[in-house]
Amino acid sequence: MTEVLSPLAGTTVAMSEAPDQLFAEERIGAGVAIDPGSVPQQVLAPIDGRLLKIHPHAFVIMGGKVGILVHLGIDTVRLKGEGFTVLAEEKSTVTAGTPVIEWDPTAADDAGYSTLVLVVHMESEPGSVLQPEPGTDVAPGDPLFTVA
Repeated sequence: MTEVLSPLAGTTVAMSEAPDQLFAEERIGAGVAIDPGSVPQQVLAPIDGRLLKIHPHAFVIMGGKVGILVHLGIDTVRLKGEGFTVLAEEKSTVTAGTPVIEWDPTAADDAGYSTLVLVVHMESEPGSVLQPEPGTDVAPGDPLFTVA
């Protein structure tokens, strides 16, 4: 069992509310959406593992056979790194809670992009993650869901 922790502070939102059909329909995998508000904060590794890929707006971490995608906002790739600072190195091994990216969501908000953060168990079946009740406040490191 792998416990997936919240990578940042915010309030949970139903994944189906994500303004991108790939995420809303859980075609990439099941997961949890978090509204981070507008406060700049560090985004932490949600599990122990190896950082397979890091972009300013997203990263993938592999822990054993569990792959987790953390995607910061929707269409934020178009910001070309504005509002993001990468803190960790691609291919490095990290523990849950290690800072990976520092993010100021106001850059995305000012550009008209959604700031929802999507924490996705990659390649899992839709509905396979028990989501917290929408509107639940989470702090960095709080348990989000468990992967068998």
